[in-house]
Amino acid sequence: MEPPGRLSRRLKLRGLQVFDTVVQCGSMAKAASLLHVTQPAVSKAIGELERVIGVRLLDRNPQGVEVTVYGRALLKRGAAVFDELQQGVKEIQFLADPTAGEVRIGCGEAFGAGLLPAILERLGRQYPRIVYHVILTTSPEEELRVLRERQVDLLLTRVKEPFLEDDMDADVLFQERLCVVAGGKSKWARRRRIELAELLDEQWILTPPNTAPYALVEEGFRAKGLAVPAARAVSFSVHLRHSLLPTGRYLTVLPRSCLRYSPMRPVLKALPVDFPSKPTPVAVVTLKHRTPNPVSKIVIECAREVVRPLRGK
Repeated sequence: MEPPGRLSRRLKLRGLQVFDTVVQCGSMAKAASLLHVTQPAVSKAIGELERVIGVRLLDRNPQGVEVTVYGRALLKRGAAVFDELQQGVKEIQFLADPTAGEVRIGCGEAFGAGLLPAILERLGRQYPRIVYHVILTTSPEEELRVLRERQVDLLLTRVKEPFLEDDMDADVLFQERLCVVAGGKSKWARRRRIELAELLDEQWILTPPNTAPYALVEEGFRAKGLAVPAARAVSFSVHLRHSLLPTGRYLTVLPRSCLRYSPMRPVLKALPVDFPSKPTPVAVVTLKHRTPNPVSKIVIECAREVVRPLRGK
């Protein structure tokens, strides 16, 4: 293998792009079609890349190609190279016009239906030309994956304390609590005091078992010596809750931020029931050692302002 200095001078970004496309497509023919070049041109680019690096990056077989362990290592670093270039272009565009730009945000359903729209609405008044790409996730594992794969610039999510992801930074915004929510027409909405045990036989909308949101709900019931009631509807969807709760026949558990910033707040009510779940930190999470998207900084500052009423509660 060549010395690093000489190797870096001979590596071509086009070769890395071709290699990445071949791996994604699973064959050189499909990659050639996607790149609008001939298959021999793709094969030549891969061959030159392998000669420069000095190892085989792909194993060829009748079914297509399979990336080698060396190829996987190059892909991982190559993704960071292209991401840094993209971030550099975004920074230049932002410097040319600080009122424009784009940012990619990952979050779960609850934040996507409440807190995040409140943040974006405020940003929209100040920076009407910024474009937001939102990726909704269904698990903490998926959130960390899309951030590590640089599909998003930042996450708006709950985090554990202590935060143990060595390759990430967590900027805690506030401590989130859960509340039991009913529609304004519910018979429970008129009560001034309710014991959690009184609600066990109601029709509940809950998230799927064995998930992080369900574990928080389970913690609240167990703290009162109760089992989690049987759910009549099982879903992550906040939209489903917004559709069913106003009928008055259903109950659910929501993060207080989701209820506070929900457009359905006038027809929903947090019931006066002690639900002793442990507060969890809500944070903006970003990758360490990654050039920050300039718009991300604006989003984070705006998020701090929006959640100010929730701090200390």
